[in-house]
Amino acid sequence: MKVLMILTSHDKLGDTDHQTGFWLEEFTTPYYTLADAGAEITLASPKGGLPPIDPRSQDESSAVDSTRRYASDQTLQSALSHTFKLAEMDASEFDAVFYPGGHGPLWDLANDKDSIALIEQFYAQGKPVGAVCHGPAVFKSTRNAQGEPLVSGKRVTGFSNEEEAAVELTDIVPFLVEDMLKANGGLYVKKDNWQSHVVTDGLLITGQNPNSSQACAQSVLDALNAK
Repeated sequence: MKVLMILTSHDKLGDTDHQTGFWLEEFTTPYYTLADAGAEITLASPKGGLPPIDPRSQDESSAVDSTRRYASDQTLQSALSHTFKLAEMDASEFDAVFYPGGHGPLWDLANDKDSIALIEQFYAQGKPVGAVCHGPAVFKSTRNAQGEPLVSGKRVTGFSNEEEAAVELTDIVPFLVEDMLKANGGLYVKKDNWQSHVVTDGLLITGQNPNSSQACAQSVLDALNAK
């Protein structure tokens, strides 16, 4: 069971002086959920090397069991420091792909040609595609075999407009995940802010927010085990 996990390389929060990147818990929780179940995980990012971690996700107030485990896991820290370049990845070598969130993907992975091609290849090969929180931003420009948006007619979720407003970044982000999914024909569904919520529709597995990361990864596992 081989899973490709793709992280952002973008570290600037729009035109502000603040940094962004991937949200640590949305990486560590899915990583350990998958790895503890026996998955062999390969880490990749557009630029390769160490992807930027959103500083806010490293605050003690954001700490959970998986981030504390990561803090003493030198093997995973080393792997994260040496992610492969996205352009070098081949969908045929993996059984599933997973995208953690954080705001970074809104700027790079949403428009990255290598990411778009990989998602379309995974989908065409009948392999699960998982994404949590802002991770579903990667479906902005993906298409199915008929040339339609990949999420068109599919039940999906992702960080909601209300949740983006709650973190006061509505006017900073390049687009809102909920609006984009709807504009692409996705049948967007959500729960109340910060409630764990995962939607599976065929090969697409999406989680609404950080609290959905474990359930989202577990749903990817369930899809793999069902094969």
